[in-house]
Amino acid sequence: MERILFVINPIAGGGNGAKKVGRIRRLLDKNRFSPDFAFTEHGGHATEIASRAAADGVDVVVAVGGDGTVNETACGLIGTRTALGIIPNGSGDGLALHLGIPRHLPGAMRKLNHGNSILADSGIVEGHRFFCTTGVGFDAKVACDYAKAGSRGIKTYIAKAVEDWKNFKPSHYVITTEDTKIEVDAMLVTVGNANQWGNRCHIAPTASVTDGLLEITIVKPISIVQAPDLLIKLFKYEAYKSEHIIHLRGKKITIQRDGGLEAHYDGEAIMLPETIHIECCMQTIHLWC
Repeated sequence: MERILFVINPIAGGGNGAKKVGRIRRLLDKNRFSPDFAFTEHGGHATEIASRAAADGVDVVVAVGGDGTVNETACGLIGTRTALGIIPNGSGDGLALHLGIPRHLPGAMRKLNHGNSILADSGIVEGHRFFCTTGVGFDAKVACDYAKAGSRGIKTYIAKAVEDWKNFKPSHYVITTEDTKIEVDAMLVTVGNANQWGNRCHIAPTASVTDGLLEITIVKPISIVQAPDLLIKLFKYEAYKSEHIIHLRGKKITIQRDGGLEAHYDGEAIMLPETIHIECCMQTIHLWC
């Protein structure tokens, strides 16, 4: 019998996190798992709960919430034998979708019941751990403005993106990896451990969480007329086919920029210096999928 702990963000998914407990109990394979439940009460609490659970020998800790809850829970499991499971309940759910975890609860529970652990990579950007993506430029600007908004959800995110697009100016970047250096004007630079921002928008379609590399996607300046074609390619796993995109890969990456301090990691808005150091940390976390 495997011990499993569900770490639930009660305000995720429009405040329906706590309501999922009964359904999770019914859908869980009782012949395989012995469940327990914990609720987050403040920022960073999921990390504390997960860390204690790993020290206590829990086999799987499941984050029930959005990308922020997943990131916090995962940070508490770095370097342990306890695996991270995910029941997606957020507005993006990037890592869950990369791993093929459905966003509807019955499908996610089926995946959990039949899952196994894989040893995966993570990334670090200026001391902040990420498991999906980190980036600077337009997406980081939107993430920062979205964090300040009075409401959550995909409609709010799209509204902020449209508003920011009107006045956004590309920046000049110098991007360095172990064997490449490139200077370019760009709308954004995203570094992916997983393949998407979330909502199946695949900014890094060939990224893998187990290859020891990070995928760098550079989006060159585009007009409002060109944007729809690029957006379609992002949702069709075809970003690499766009003439507006440059792809690189690396283990250690430096990004120098000449404008803006906004950045994000796994969708969480932060402010970072003009020169940013990013590194792939190989085989640091077990993922349940």
